[in-house]
Amino acid sequence: MKTTTCLRPAISLLMALIMISSLHPLKAQEADEDAPYITVSGVVKDEKSKRRLEYANISVPGANVGTVTNADGEFTIKIRVSLQARAVEISHIGYLNELVEIKGADIAGLQVMMTPNANMLDEVIIRAREPRYIVEEAIRRIASNYSPQSALHTGFYRETAQKGRRYINISEAVIDIYKTAYDQNADRDRVQIFKGRSLLSQKRSDTLVVKLLGGPNLSIYVDIVKNPEILLDRETLAHYSFRMEESVMIDSRPQFVISFQPQAILPYALYYGKLFIDKERLSFTRAEFNLNMDDRNKATEAILKKKPYGLIFRPLEVSFLVTYKERDGVTYLSYIRNEVRFRCDWKRRLFATNYTILSEMVVTDSRTDNVTGIPYRLAFKANQSLSDKVSDFMDEDFWGAYNIIEPTESLESAVNRLKRTGR
Repeated sequence: MKTTTCLRPAISLLMALIMISSLHPLKAQEADEDAPYITVSGVVKDEKSKRRLEYANISVPGANVGTVTNADGEFTIKIRVSLQARAVEISHIGYLNELVEIKGADIAGLQVMMTPNANMLDEVIIRAREPRYIVEEAIRRIASNYSPQSALHTGFYRETAQKGRRYINISEAVIDIYKTAYDQNADRDRVQIFKGRSLLSQKRSDTLVVKLLGGPNLSIYVDIVKNPEILLDRETLAHYSFRMEESVMIDSRPQFVISFQPQAILPYALYYGKLFIDKERLSFTRAEFNLNMDDRNKATEAILKKKPYGLIFRPLEVSFLVTYKERDGVTYLSYIRNEVRFRCDWKRRLFATNYTILSEMVVTDSRTDNVTGIPYRLAFKANQSLSDKVSDFMDEDFWGAYNIIEPTESLESAVNRLKRTGR
């Protein structure tokens, strides 16, 4: 019987004693950080409700440069002057795209008001289609819809660990992501840490923490189109029931929205969620899915790799968001977000402790010309920890010209507190 085990390295958790002194400086590769660039920053809101819109896509038309808004709807994008960019494009699921003109100078405090996109699809036609057939047809078109050649992406990756509401680990990195063509498997896809930094709490009670194992490799494991065994394997589809939901617009293009949930009881945990499929191209543009928690033992087996003796581990939630973006008729990976919530309880102790591990990766640049693979010796390994491979947080101008996901106000406060108190 086929088992969906390939996702486990991406969400496996390791209970370990973290020694604060284990940080090592990273020798970053040389990069053109001195190239002149302009900076555009602001906030993205719903035009009617004024609600801030998280995870909106920010990009430069005709270029491969991009980022996303943070959970507060804020963004900063750095654009090389040599690109001669004329505008920045903002897109969000369910909204009309917005273009902001730029004239070669920095823009700060920009407020982008997004207009909801009315549903223009013919619901009668959509609901007459069999949802599983649409999913299967989109799978058949992966080779023609996605990159037919190898690509080297630059990405920004961040992972945080919270004990209750308090941050105890913040790690960030610029990463190189090598992906072979989408008609090949992911065996030779690799991630390399280019430049990174980390802050760990030095409070003794925080030395026992839960960390993501191989977190930066999310961009390989959770690319459900390149790694279909997670959800899109044809044998796996038989374990799920599918239902057509109300359609939406993404990047001004109509989308099928197909929900799925387990319809079989298997020895391992399955998933439930939604797939978003471009109506015309039949390409996967977005996936939202969660690990099924109906059987806590199966869920624990799926995400827990090791724990100290005497610790009781209770998984609460494992969720994923994966998005793709189309450029010149070819679809590429754009953004991944993973959240794991769980509770740890020691025998004979009165109170349990809740933890949240949040990681996200956004592709900020990419190229397909003269691309070579990342050597195995330089690649980030699944058994490595990001916080053990990067430097500290002390340099205020650490990122230079690299695009990142803007930190939220709460994250900035946590960074300042950890810097100031070491706790």
